[in-house]
Amino acid sequence: MSSTGTPAILRPEDIEAQSFAIIGQELGPHGFDPATELVVKRVIHTSADFDYAQTLHFSEHAIEQGVSALAAGATIVTDTTMVAAGINKRVVARFGGEVRTYIADSDVADEAKQRGVTRSAVSMERASLLPGPTIFAIGNAPTALMRLAELLEDGVMREPALVIGVPVGFVNVVESKEQIMRAPVEHIVARGRKGGSNIAAAIVNALLYMASNNQRD
Repeated sequence: MSSTGTPAILRPEDIEAQSFAIIGQELGPHGFDPATELVVKRVIHTSADFDYAQTLHFSEHAIEQGVSALAAGATIVTDTTMVAAGINKRVVARFGGEVRTYIADSDVADEAKQRGVTRSAVSMERASLLPGPTIFAIGNAPTALMRLAELLEDGVMREPALVIGVPVGFVNVVESKEQIMRAPVEHIVARGRKGGSNIAAAIVNALLYMASNNQRD
């Protein structure tokens, strides 16, 4: 606050630093390891929702495999353009990776209509054929998570490095998250109804931050 009583103008980096300080104070003792803590705090920073400290579920090697895959130039597959828009593509490109989304492809829409399934499901089938390391970041479509789980359980898809499953909503959302948690894949899942494009992108960006720091060390 300035001497005139108006809020001081802060630089973006100062705002972020203050925000994370507040998050750390309000989060209190938590028991997270440093890598998990970074992801949780980044999600809270994005959403201002401390429930994620309880609902985010990490499989045993999720963060390790996600960071390694990103550093190796993984392709990040998203279910919507909104998730893709929130990912730091400059850092992805620096590692030799890319972000891909199939949902708006006309041939995907045509096939989905012919088969009577969602475009999200068809998009996951297309993405399952990609070579090299892959990370799936699902922020909106539970049918994308469900189709990924089916492909993995049936053994017709090469296991991706990581599935981030955080769709938001009411229909099949909880069920799809529980299904991907049972599938043979490393995962980060926001259990319950909450999630969204911004949460999926925040998790990817947290992992990219760790990969960048590892590169500098």
